[in-house]
Amino acid sequence: MDIFRHILSNKILIITLSVWALAQILKVILGVVIERRFNFRWFIGTGGMPSSHAAGATALATTCGLYLGFDTPIFALATVFALVTMFDAQGVRRATGQQATILNRIMEDIYWKGKIETDELKELIGHTPVQVFIGSLLGMIMSAVFYKIW
Repeated sequence: MDIFRHILSNKILIITLSVWALAQILKVILGVVIERRFNFRWFIGTGGMPSSHAAGATALATTCGLYLGFDTPIFALATVFALVTMFDAQGVRRATGQQATILNRIMEDIYWKGKIETDELKELIGHTPVQVFIGSLLGMIMSAVFYKIW
C-alpha cells in the first residue's frame, strides 16, 4: 500500500521510534545488570534509566531541526513538546510514584491488621532528573547519528 511506503519513508518518524526503542532496550539491559534478573515489564513499562520519554521527544525535536531546519515552526513545536514531556516525566509522574509508595505502605499496614485487602499501586511511574537528562542526551546524540546514517 502507498500509505505504508510513505510512513516507512518518513525519516523523522523512523529515527524517533528507533531512538525510543534503543532507550527501552538500554533500560532493560541496565535493569538486568543492576538487579541481576530479567523483568519483561521493563520493555513496556515507564520509569527507569534512561528515560525513553525524554529520548524519544528529544530525538523528535533534534531530527526535525536537522531535517527541516532549526528556525522552523515544526522544530519549535517539537522542542516545546519535548520540554513538556520531560517536565511531566520527572515532575508530575514522579510525584505520583512517590505517593504510590506511601499509599502502599499504608495499605500494607492495614492489610497486616486484617482490615483490608487490595492490589499494590505501581510505584515506578516517573523519572529522576538524571534519568531525564541522560534520556535527553541519548535522544540528541543518537538522532544525529541515525540522521547521518539514513
